Amino acid sequence: MEKLHELVLGSLDDDQAVEVVSIPLSGKSSIADYMVVASGRSTRQVASMAQKLQERIKRELGRNVRIEGLPIADWVLIDADDVIVHLFRPEVRTFYNLERMWAFEENGAQASAPAGA
Repeated sequence: MEKLHELVLGSLDDDQAVEVVSIPLSGKSSIADYMVVASGRSTRQVASMAQKLQERIKRELGRNVRIEGLPIADWVLIDADDVIVHLFRPEVRTFYNLERMWAFEENGAQASAPAGA
């Protein structure tokens, strides 16, 4: 799991993703151990980051991942089992504000979702 998480973060850094946020979910949700949220400057960059990440995970860890949101690439979801990755164009990321929705307060309770979510 940690190797996958590090691979995801390294790949996004190599591809110049912006505003990369890693949210630990272990013990708080059963969907994954980490959720990583990042932005690309354009749909082309978002699509490229997703495809390269898929290839790197397959090559280095022998895992297949599931991708949704291509070819439109406003918001691409990559499900790598232990790590869920959301790649956005900045405007779409601001609109959905996943970081706030999945933020956890210091006492471990989930923060309330934003109004209208």
